[in-house]
Amino acid sequence: MKIQKIHHVAYRCKNAKETVEWYVKYLNMDFILAIAENEVPSTKAPDPYMHVFLDAGNGNVLAFFELPNSPEMGRDNNTPDWVQHLAMQVESMDELLEAKARLEADGIEVIGPTNHTIFQSIYFFDPNGHRLELATNSDTPDMNKRLDDVKWEMLEEWDKTKKAPNHARWMHDGTVEPDLR
Repeated sequence: MKIQKIHHVAYRCKNAKETVEWYVKYLNMDFILAIAENEVPSTKAPDPYMHVFLDAGNGNVLAFFELPNSPEMGRDNNTPDWVQHLAMQVESMDELLEAKARLEADGIEVIGPTNHTIFQSIYFFDPNGHRLELATNSDTPDMNKRLDDVKWEMLEEWDKTKKAPNHARWMHDGTVEPDLR
């Protein structure tokens, strides 16, 4: 078996209507489907829910559940806020900066653009507290080959030492060679 693609990714939301409206307004996603039931199909538990689906482009679907009878949403307090996030790609740096301006105009705090060498990105939170990232690629074939050549060595070294290997240090220390830019 080989996975064809991710069918959808689902998160919990505080309010389905507010969530749909927010993603339509700020990320220009289309609202494509709503499913509401009083019983969970997989477990048969009596638990009403609203399940909404948004088009994230190119066959990618982002979904949310509103669960009115469950305790208030929380997060994993043992995981830093910056770790769990959903990163979505935009076409260009202009689109990235336009999104940043639109978010900030409505008082939404945005971090970035952050230079990751192979891509540039901004970070912000949706109304449910989910961290989102918008990214645009700035890689080159040479950069990608250089990273591909060391990925297994890096993983093996990390697994043994739990310290960041230096194989791709060039990405963040400013030593990108001219032919890799």
